[in-house]
Formats: sequence, C-alpha cells, structure tokens
Amino acid sequence: MDETRFHTLLHRPGTLVDVGAHDGLITIPLARLPRSRVIAFEPLPPAFARLQAALRGAFGAVPPHVDCRAAALGDSAGEIMLAMPVLDGVAQEQWASTAKDYAAHLSARVSVERFAVPVERLDDLGLADLTAMKVDAEGAEYEILRGARETLLRCRPVMTLEIEERHREGSTWAVPAYLDALGYEVLFELGGEWFPVASLDRATMQRASPDPSVFEASDPYVFVFYALPREIAPALLARLGAAA
Repeated sequence: MDETRFHTLLHRPGTLVDVGAHDGLITIPLARLPRSRVIAFEPLPPAFARLQAALRGAFGAVPPHVDCRAAALGDSAGEIMLAMPVLDGVAQEQWASTAKDYAAHLSARVSVERFAVPVERLDDLGLADLTAMKVDAEGAEYEILRGARETLLRCRPVMTLEIEERHREGSTWAVPAYLDALGYEVLFELGGEWFPVASLDRATMQRASPDPSVFEASDPYVFVFYALPREIAPALLARLGAAA
C-alpha cells in the first residue's frame, strides 16, 4: 500500500500536511480529496519551484486550498541549514536534509550544496482540523513531530512517515517511541499484511548505505511507516484490510 492510497482510504475532510512535498507527487492527490485543505512544506528552492509548477499544471493555477510554504518543519522557528549531496555533478535532491550535512561522505564524486532555509513549528499554526500528515524529511522526523506535539494530541491525524536508519541512526526506535507516548500505534505493511513496528528486523529490513555514492539496500527495504491514533486504530486497520 502506497502513501497516497493510505491517505485516500482514511480521508477525512480537513487540513492535510505534506512535509517534504518535493515535486507534489503526494500533494496533488491530497489536494483532489473532497473538502481538503493542504499545507505543503518544501524547503529546497528548486524543488519548491517545481512543486508550484506541478500544481499549476494540475489545476491551472496554485489552487486557493493549497498553501505552499518554502520552509522546513522542526521543533523551533527560525533558520536552519539544509544540506544536499551532489554526486558526479548531479544534485541528489531526494537526500536533502536538515538533520545531516554529508561531510563524512565528501569525495572526488560527492560534494555538498547547502541552503539556509526558514524553519517553522507546526504547533505555531494553531491547527484545529488536521486530519492527516505525511512526513518525508531525511532524518528530521523527530524534531518535526516534537514541534507538532500539541497539534497531534489535539487533532489526532493519521500519519505516514519515511524513517531510515541510513539518514539518522536510531530513528526507527526514537520516532515510534515518541509517537507511542502520544498514543499512536506505529505499523508497517509488507506483502499485504500489517505489522507493529516492534516486528521490524533492522538487520534485514533497514540495511542501506548512508553514502550517496554507494547503492546498497536490503530486500525487503521497509522505510514507510504508518501511525494511527490508538483509540481508533482497530477500526482504521479494518478499513485498510477491507480495501486490500
């Protein structure tokens, strides 16, 4: 089950937040859901420009119910450094991160481009109707959720999160533990079945190289996790299972 299908099946009208919107791959289908308002965060300047262009291509203009923000999310407002590795002269935008700077991987093939970007706290938006959230932030998930704590407790959105040990060692432990403390069940899907995050075997399911010049990954490679409010998790899992 991909993230778009998950959010479509569990859609409730309200505000949907896309963190790491990039080219709008998930922003656009979220914006097409009935009675949705989307806030899309994308701090990397070239990706933000393409996000706006993709929305114009899909809707004729950036629609009024989509709020595009050229900013990162974190646990304190201000400014933060975004590091993007460049491999053989090609920008690796999908690796751009506020949580790491890739200095350990500099080589004849790898350089790093850095951008000073705004960072916001989700809690500062005062959202009262957040129903869903997608997070793809290359290691910055913990700070993003910490800056969203009051919103998560108040609104109880469903969430998808891409969490990878290669971007931040220990993150597949720390992020689910933080969400558990907020009353969330964290799961992953594999082969059509749902498993609690406690079933994740990191040695065989989360092995990947942190070096952008080296392709290495386990098979399967499980990196998309799904967070459901514990009080309604059984009902939501039943809906997902019925649609499988």
